[in-house]
Amino acid sequence: MIYLKRAYDPPSDEDGERILVDRLWPRGLAKDEARLSSWLKEIAPSPELRKWFGHDPSRWEEFRRRYEIELRSPGKRALLEELACKSRLGVLTLVYGARDRERNHAVVLKDRVGGLGM
Repeated sequence: MIYLKRAYDPPSDEDGERILVDRLWPRGLAKDEARLSSWLKEIAPSPELRKWFGHDPSRWEEFRRRYEIELRSPGKRALLEELACKSRLGVLTLVYGARDRERNHAVVLKDRVGGLGM
């Protein structure tokens, strides 16, 4: 089971293993408040792609396509496999800081990890 949750939403026991998947730490969030199992910043989009996207909804489809290409690199592929393994062992929550709950890189990650976990 894979869930998505904003870093600013309160953690819950149902979250299982909580992994921050952002390259940058969410502003104003105290580390002890986040209750994270780990921080996997290497799985996040490249700084160039993140800046290009800028959370502009009109760029969402192209962002998604470009990020999926980045996720095919050997290093990121290994991290995807690691997340898929964790999702098979129990509940996994991918934690992100973006305001838009429908158009952010964690949505793409969840789709990719879910496809590997089956």
